[in-house]
Amino acid sequence: MYNKKHSIYQVFTRLFGNQNTQNTPWGTIEQNGVGKFSDFTNKALAEIRELGITHIWYTGVPHHAVINDYKHIGISDDHPSVVKGRAGSPYAVKDYYSVNPDLADNPAQRLQEFEALIKRSHDNGLNVIIDIVPNHIARNYQGLNNPEGVRDFGDQDDTTVEYHRNNNFYYIRDSTFELPEIEPAFIPLGGEQHPNLASPFLESPAKWTGNGSRLSKPNFDDWYETVKINYGVRPDGSKDFPELPDDYAMRDHLAHYNFWQHVDVPDSWIKFRDIALYWLEKGVDGFRYDMAEMVPVEFWSYLNSSIKVKNQDAFLMAEVYQPHLYRDYIRLGKMDYLYDKVDLYDGLKAIMQGKASTAIIPEIQHQMMDIEHHMMHFLDNHDEQRIASPEFVGNPYIAKPAMLVSTLLSSSPTMIYFGQEVGEPGAENAGFGQPSRTSIFDYIGVPQHQKWMNGGKFDGGQLSYDEKQLRLFYQRVMTFALNHSSMTGDYQDLHKSNQLSDSVYAFLRFNNEELVIAAANFSQSMTDNIELKIAAEVIQELGITDGSYPLKEHIEGAQQQTLYVENGVGYFSAELNPLAAFAWVLAI
Repeated sequence: MYNKKHSIYQVFTRLFGNQNTQNTPWGTIEQNGVGKFSDFTNKALAEIRELGITHIWYTGVPHHAVINDYKHIGISDDHPSVVKGRAGSPYAVKDYYSVNPDLADNPAQRLQEFEALIKRSHDNGLNVIIDIVPNHIARNYQGLNNPEGVRDFGDQDDTTVEYHRNNNFYYIRDSTFELPEIEPAFIPLGGEQHPNLASPFLESPAKWTGNGSRLSKPNFDDWYETVKINYGVRPDGSKDFPELPDDYAMRDHLAHYNFWQHVDVPDSWIKFRDIALYWLEKGVDGFRYDMAEMVPVEFWSYLNSSIKVKNQDAFLMAEVYQPHLYRDYIRLGKMDYLYDKVDLYDGLKAIMQGKASTAIIPEIQHQMMDIEHHMMHFLDNHDEQRIASPEFVGNPYIAKPAMLVSTLLSSSPTMIYFGQEVGEPGAENAGFGQPSRTSIFDYIGVPQHQKWMNGGKFDGGQLSYDEKQLRLFYQRVMTFALNHSSMTGDYQDLHKSNQLSDSVYAFLRFNNEELVIAAANFSQSMTDNIELKIAAEVIQELGITDGSYPLKEHIEGAQQQTLYVENGVGYFSAELNPLAAFAWVLAI
């Protein structure tokens, strides 16, 4: 059993400290403003830690393609036609050994400013996570801070062939890259006649696009601003490297590391290993891997074992959206954590929207029990619709029962996305970014978060009473998960055995120190009175004798309840008001 519960605060670094409220669609950095590394003050970081956070994920830190002119510090222009938005996609990385110059007070000192933020984060008790995007990079990659001996991606490629094991890219021979047909709402820079648009973007021969498109003229919904990395997978899908023996699923990172020491691996593997080790040396504590399932699992074994040999406590989380791949990427790929998106997130969203019964929760958890610790839970992130958006549920308070379940259900980490805790709806038409999601492509403000930020005081001074209470709820749930040892103990469903309604969910978390009875009512209008029977096996395992035991509720301060034990069986009853989210604790 695992003995650590982690929590992640995902913050879009460019947006966090921005106090500008103009929010002009396609607005420039001067019009709409931008947040800086320096906006993460000691006060801000201390408040994030007090929210019940162990790790902060600074999203969008690596230097990606941008529109701003930084030629005076040696950075080449990026062509607006292959940059999404005015600020650029954080997943079109231009230089893996540097950071986004937009984020620095002095762009020439951008790396030093980020190093100072790493230290400041550590000083405030937060571990630092950054992105590594292994599947694709910007079409105009240019490393300006490469360590000695490091060559840029593609520098040594044989561009006359579609594929070579040590090429970093795949090439479409005898072709020239053409832009897709751009939908009118997404015309570069909103139609502004930027001087860099006077001449076309040139790429010859054309490369495969980031999502794997082999068209020299990709479609608009292809990731046309990026090119796909070659990991030694031939165009027919066969592998140009050895596969791991089956028994390596049960072997530790050191065994994986030793396996690869005797293998000549493709060049792209080495490049990304060196990038990860570089950032570990800078003090970064872990990585979030974008679209990990598009990269072969053997590479992950190679990379993650190299990371763990350097820092065995490194925090490694990844996007994998195909459930049949979960166990391979955890056991063979040595991932610490995967997004539980397809199952728990989608399930809780459906329940909140009134489209599914709470009976699906124990079914999902049962499927995951062998890997439950590794399936990271969330209700919001940069890819998903904001909870408070009309496209999701339109009301952040509706998420309270789901947040309780998501956080306390298993020993896995929980992630929240900045602004989620104060009800951010992501309603802005930012330009390339459209309403319901907070834009990752544009310079924009985040209104609810700005109210909490309160001009840099980070005290919630502009929030309403209800909004402050919502944030307090998040704080109580997150700190409860960190401070209660039962959260890494056992789980037992109470829904099926107690024939609970389709809008209520209850479960147990317990170990030899405490018993937690968690209950949530997803109904927005109906009160539910629950009567729970706790199996004799649990009561016996915990050594609880017949009698009555007062239980204190720790999340919403609900009325004290009593656990009755008769003939070795537990009985518990409570009233669940609409959107209730309760956790009662019995110390053993």
